[in-house]
Amino acid sequence: MSSAIEPYTLLRAALALFEKPPAELSPEELSRSETQARNEFTLETRVLNSPEAAAVIVPDKELDFAFTEIRKRFESDEEFEAVLTANGITVETLKTALGRECKVNAVLERVSAHSPVVTEVEIGLYYHSHPEKFYCPEQRTARHILISINPDFPENIRETALKRIEEIAEKLKRKSKKFSDLALKNSECPTAFNGGELGSLVAGKIHPELDAALFALKEKEISGVVETEVGFHLIQCLKISHAETMSLKTATPKIRAVMQERQRQIYQKEWLASLPKVSESHDQRN
Repeated sequence: MSSAIEPYTLLRAALALFEKPPAELSPEELSRSETQARNEFTLETRVLNSPEAAAVIVPDKELDFAFTEIRKRFESDEEFEAVLTANGITVETLKTALGRECKVNAVLERVSAHSPVVTEVEIGLYYHSHPEKFYCPEQRTARHILISINPDFPENIRETALKRIEEIAEKLKRKSKKFSDLALKNSECPTAFNGGELGSLVAGKIHPELDAALFALKEKEISGVVETEVGFHLIQCLKISHAETMSLKTATPKIRAVMQERQRQIYQKEWLASLPKVSESHDQRN
């Protein structure tokens, strides 16, 4: 590990790029992580040397919270300290690095607070330019029972499986409210443990034969026996949520949040690009 690279920044870069600590990286991966770590540290230094950073103070409470969040990932102090040591980090240098990270984030938040406010006109233009984002197709809440076809088991050869599902269908004609219980006792799909529930579905998300059967049903109605490549099914439509287009009024809060966050990111990038460069020998105090 190069002595010029701050250990915590290198660890952060390695985890972000490869989800592994530096010691487990290949030479090529380590080189990429070192490059990213140097770039990140340099950029952070430019942020911390900015006039905006002079007015930012990180409360001890925020730093303690950041430290505690990392500590909680480990079962014991011994494990925590061993990982730090393996990465060339001490508790003190970790707190220093976290303080730096918190201050950089605080500066960026302060800067982005000055980003342009999204207007109602911009929201309206976005809404009308992206109608597909606000269309909700018809959805159906469903549950099913599956008896699979498997010639390796006597009870699942095609003829026997069909007879079993037909017997269940007859029971449901008399007691449709028993669907969940019968699914739990008989269905050979993992959904049996949840009474056969498939959740809320839009067209085209399940086997074509089941899909066609489900979207032909009325609410609470149970299909006849449906055969797919995996076996025989009974499917029930529990609820129909008709297709609709979200109104501009309803969509406005979400659009505003998305567009405002985009404005913040653009403003941050422009501000970062405007910062003066720093030399490697420059004082990098936070």
